[in-house]
Amino acid sequence: MATLAPPVPDAGRSPSPAAPPPRRRHRGGSKAGKPGPVTYTLLTLVALVSIFPLYWTLVAGSHTNAEIAATPPPFLPNASLFDNFQAALEQAPIGKAILNSVLVAGSITVGTVLFCTLAGFAFAKLQFRGKGLLLGLVIGTMMVPTQLAVIPLFMMIAELQWVNQLQAVILPTLVSAFGVFFMRQYLISALPNELLEAGRVDGASTFRIFWSIVVPVARPAMAVLAMLTFLTAWNEFFWPLIALTTANPTVQVALAGLGSGYVPQRSVIMAGTLLGTLPVLIVFTILGKQIVGGIMQGAVKG
Repeated sequence: MATLAPPVPDAGRSPSPAAPPPRRRHRGGSKAGKPGPVTYTLLTLVALVSIFPLYWTLVAGSHTNAEIAATPPPFLPNASLFDNFQAALEQAPIGKAILNSVLVAGSITVGTVLFCTLAGFAFAKLQFRGKGLLLGLVIGTMMVPTQLAVIPLFMMIAELQWVNQLQAVILPTLVSAFGVFFMRQYLISALPNELLEAGRVDGASTFRIFWSIVVPVARPAMAVLAMLTFLTAWNEFFWPLIALTTANPTVQVALAGLGSGYVPQRSVIMAGTLLGTLPVLIVFTILGKQIVGGIMQGAVKG
């Protein structure tokens, strides 16, 4: 019995392309690369865990000590929050402390970002004698505990008559070894040498190259460093407690004097803590989108 031979394709006609494979659905997502219910659930849990300490500060700051110690404790804010605010403002100069912290943290942030970017650019792209040795010394200072420098540093500011003045807190921390190392590592990979060579061919000075080429490239890393530096300077307690007094404190020093007595007034302490946290929340509510946008822009460019 004869069998039919399969049809021979035409020589001039290319074979039809194979059909694309069906898209696979990822677990937890409706489509590949898009978040699904599992992702949103995890993000919601992480957000709730992160926000709960701040929410509990609000709740505890709006009740009395007896209400906080009750079983079960309250979980909703109360109208006593403004009374506790008033008590905190009467026990410590919170308003002046917030202004001092804004000046201190802002000055330290601007100085650290500027000087660390300059030093990071020098260590990353410039050639000079003793470069490796100086970088090793900078990194080595990160291993020295800050407590070892307290006594000589206090003797220095006492000699300069800077005790209880804000410059005693600002000047010693205008540059950080972590900031220098962080900016160096970022600029090594994010700043092409061709851009620097093009600037030199055009006759630009080193400072012009830094301002016109390095700063735009380093802006995402500068935003991250500014955020970390501001938070660190705002929360600093040890050195301001030594260099300043309760008459001219920063926020953390002022909060240390709240609720003093045989029975600590935890509601007043929480209310004062909430007052000291509000400026930071306002700043990052306003600038958070710009900081994240700069970070994402640098990630896409890199």
